[in-house]
Amino acid sequence: MTKPDGDHTDTQRLDDRMAQLEARIAAAKKAQEPEPRSDEHYSQAQLAWRMVIEMVAGLGIGFGMGYGLDSLFGTTPIFLVLFTLLGLAAGIKTMMRSAAEIQAKQATAEAEADDNSAGPGRDTADDDRS
Repeated sequence: MTKPDGDHTDTQRLDDRMAQLEARIAAAKKAQEPEPRSDEHYSQAQLAWRMVIEMVAGLGIGFGMGYGLDSLFGTTPIFLVLFTLLGLAAGIKTMMRSAAEIQAKQATAEAEADDNSAGPGRDTADDDRS
């Protein structure tokens, strides 16, 4: 015959050890997980490089199209000059659009920070009146 009290305590100890082992495994897995990125933050250098690349891309595409058309039609570099200038204008336009987008994001972040710093006694609905 078996001892019911002995089996019960052995099973309980085994269950306790398994629970402890599972907790340690879960803690180890949690420590290995990378932290989630809460917010994309771009440095000023990254934003500057983005704008430079947009400008160079506009110039390069305009230059390539102008050169290709001049080669195709056998003309003097009239298309080269024309499309290079159009590429410059397109690059500047894209740069300005990127700058406006970045400025809008910064203004939104500052507005959210101001709203969060407003105390509970401050009524933000009064700020909207002009």
